[in-house]
Formats: sequence, C-alpha cells, structure tokens
Amino acid sequence: QVQLVESGGGLVQAGGSLRLSCALSGRTCSGYAMGWFRHASGMEREFVAVISRGGGVIEYADSVKGRFTISRDNARNTVYLQMNSLKPEDTGAYYCAAGPSYSTWRSDYIYWGQGTQVTVSS
Repeated sequence: QVQLVESGGGLVQAGGSLRLSCALSGRTCSGYAMGWFRHASGMEREFVAVISRGGGVIEYADSVKGRFTISRDNARNTVYLQMNSLKPEDTGAYYCAAGPSYSTWRSDYIYWGQGTQVTVSS
C-alpha cells in the first residue's frame, strides 16, 4: 500500500518562503512521477509542478514559474516543493501525488496525500 504524507505547510507573510516535503512509503519513489497540486477554497484542484521519475524532466504551472522549485531525493523516498516569493493567491491545501507517468493532469495520478495547508497573509 502506497502512502504519501505531506509536511511543511503553515502561515507565512507575502514574500516569504516555505518548503513542503512529501514522503512516500510502501513502494520505491523512483517508480513514480511525482506531482504537486493545490486546492484553494471555491476552486478546483490545480496543477502546480511535476517531476519525472529520474528528476530530469520538470514542469510548472505558469503561476508559479520562477518562484517554486520541485525536486526529489529517491534515496530518501521524498519529493520537495520549495516555494519562494509567496503571494496571497498561493494560499490553499497542497497535495502531492504519485503516478505511473509524467503528467500535469490530476486524473493521471494514482496515489494522493492528505494535503498540507499553506496560508499566505498580505
């Protein structure tokens, strides 16, 4: 049984930084493409970033390009999302997900974490 556990969320002022972590257990992380999605109140869950199995291919949503960085440490079975220059519109629950192939579509992901809340105050 694959489980994903996110951590690192919290309350931060606009312009600040947070680093989210996602620990995978039950399987080897290197077998999955890993994505981050977020869900703001009243909105659909949206794509944030994705990283391929080996880490060589990465893609970001336009809204976070230049501010967020996704990375992975397959030896630690962990994926990270470094978030800099945070804005109030980045507020939401952040979820990591694991899937068999590289994708920006949430329907392509099989396993999901429970989410970690990020709140950015103005």
